[in-house]
Amino acid sequence: MKNLKNALLLKQLYQLKQLGYQYTSVTPYKEDQPDLTLPNTLDGLKKQALNCHLCTLSKSRQKVVFGEGNSHAKVMIVGDGPSASDDSFGKIFTGRSGELLTKMIENVLGLSREEIYITNLLKCKALDSQIPSPAHAHTCHPYLLKEIELINPSVIIAFGSLAYQYLTNDDSPMEKVRGTFHTQGDYTIIPTYHPNYLLRNPSAKKDIFKDLLKVKDIL
Repeated sequence: MKNLKNALLLKQLYQLKQLGYQYTSVTPYKEDQPDLTLPNTLDGLKKQALNCHLCTLSKSRQKVVFGEGNSHAKVMIVGDGPSASDDSFGKIFTGRSGELLTKMIENVLGLSREEIYITNLLKCKALDSQIPSPAHAHTCHPYLLKEIELINPSVIIAFGSLAYQYLTNDDSPMEKVRGTFHTQGDYTIIPTYHPNYLLRNPSAKKDIFKDLLKVKDIL
């Protein structure tokens, strides 16, 4: 009996709807969609990154480590992620790795560190016991792409496998791809060993020396 009554009521409601009646004038609540666009200035992008809490690395970091250098640089260096020293100071490529990088820039490229732009794929350091996951990298990736767009470099030196992989979508080992050229848009990507790798494997310095000479030839 109840089902029959409901069916008749539903039929009456449909008939009223066909006559132009509306059952309610209440507009359902719609949550405002977040603005996912990134700022069009490096200062704005840095400010947004400093306040980023989109992944779990924001819980383990001390400080966000954003890129720095010449905003109109022709050469851009992209590393994997901040070191413990970087995380402590909030500056990129500090400590022994940074000292080695500065020597490489000055002695091989013939440039000062201030003439290039240096950044990382990851803007926050993981815990020593934590391996950055693809989710972490994918979260930071838009920041890197926006940095590249704003800097508009001619050459990007990819330090390390993670940086190279997310710049090219190629997961080939660094031993096979280092020193090769990858044209992408208006810039050329040249992968090579990370300075941290050289600190552990000094014999690889001759390889990165050759790779950086190729960058110098392009310039």
